[in-house]
Amino acid sequence: MKVAIIVGGRFHAFNLAEQLHKDNFLKQLITSYPKYYIKKNFNIENKIITSFPLKEILHRTLKKINLVDHYFDIDLITSNLFDYKASKSIDFKNIDIIVGWSSFSLKSFEIAGKSDCVKILERGSSHIEFQKETLKEEYDLVGLNSNLPSSKMIDKEKKEYDLSDYICVPSEFSKKSFLKKGLSENKIIKIPYGVDLNNFFLPDFKKNNTHFNIICVGAISVRKGVIYLVRAFNELNLKNCKLTLIGEIERDFAKILKPHLNDNIEIIKPVSQNSLRTFYNQASVFVTCPVEDGFGMVILQAMACGLPVITTNNAGGSEIIDDGIDGYIIPIRDKEKLKEKLLFLYQNKSALSLMGKKAEHKAQSSFSWENYGEKIKNFYLSVVKKK
Repeated sequence: MKVAIIVGGRFHAFNLAEQLHKDNFLKQLITSYPKYYIKKNFNIENKIITSFPLKEILHRTLKKINLVDHYFDIDLITSNLFDYKASKSIDFKNIDIIVGWSSFSLKSFEIAGKSDCVKILERGSSHIEFQKETLKEEYDLVGLNSNLPSSKMIDKEKKEYDLSDYICVPSEFSKKSFLKKGLSENKIIKIPYGVDLNNFFLPDFKKNNTHFNIICVGAISVRKGVIYLVRAFNELNLKNCKLTLIGEIERDFAKILKPHLNDNIEIIKPVSQNSLRTFYNQASVFVTCPVEDGFGMVILQAMACGLPVITTNNAGGSEIIDDGIDGYIIPIRDKEKLKEKLLFLYQNKSALSLMGKKAEHKAQSSFSWENYGEKIKNFYLSVVKKK
């Protein structure tokens, strides 16, 4: 079996590539990340990597210029540029499967349709139309102008959906969003992601902190539902309680967030994956409240570090968490339910400790990248055999 991967960005693509490379299944990895980054962090040979970093340079540079985003569809422009370059680099005649990330794979899938290879689309979030509808509703609720996928980007992704033989998603939430939009259940393949257990784990000795520390990692944004966490935290007003938010603040969301900040809320700029474990190990509980997120990989990171997790049913948490056993699944936007769960864990330290231990055991035993790799390779082999 020979597989080519197309990915504009990072996502979980390099973990997938590393797992395929172990069995010599990976023929090509076409990426917008530089080769030195992949070589430093993943066991993938340079000779099978094709890098087009111009996409990352343009996207990151132009996104910083606020006016540009209002007049140009930066996401579409840079994804089309990478899409075109990738399609010119694939050896279509000598691969069995082409795995492409959504919004970066249309040209390649169009060409692949003339060959005999299987086309598998990776989509880490919900169906793009469902995503736009959900986020539009949320931006309206918080009173901000929405920054949503354009109609042209939506049209492009829908064409990818149609051209693909299969669409891989990480959660039941994502899968259901595709089914609601009329796609066949036979086309949607659900395989949850993994976590790097060499980097995220519970230390032999964890300091017994007298504070109740809540941590949230990821974009501090409308989509991630951070406003509900901050409001819940402030309304509880618990003694010796601290909230740490680690991530980049969405530009327009900053003005919504600012009135809710105080000395008990700490905001830390994004840190490297290698540094995150230190913050998890200092925390008591992990909370993330997305209104739309196909699969929060930070959930598994926190669990692997021995933290119980509170998350929403729109974050893929139901794929991982047994509600009330190693964490809690709550409805989106339900501030009162979030307060209830936080207060219970604050008042019941033995339950907090037990849930943390069960969370750590589950992540360590069932959600390594090796576990993910076996599932995805078995799926790939089955579709090649079927072909």
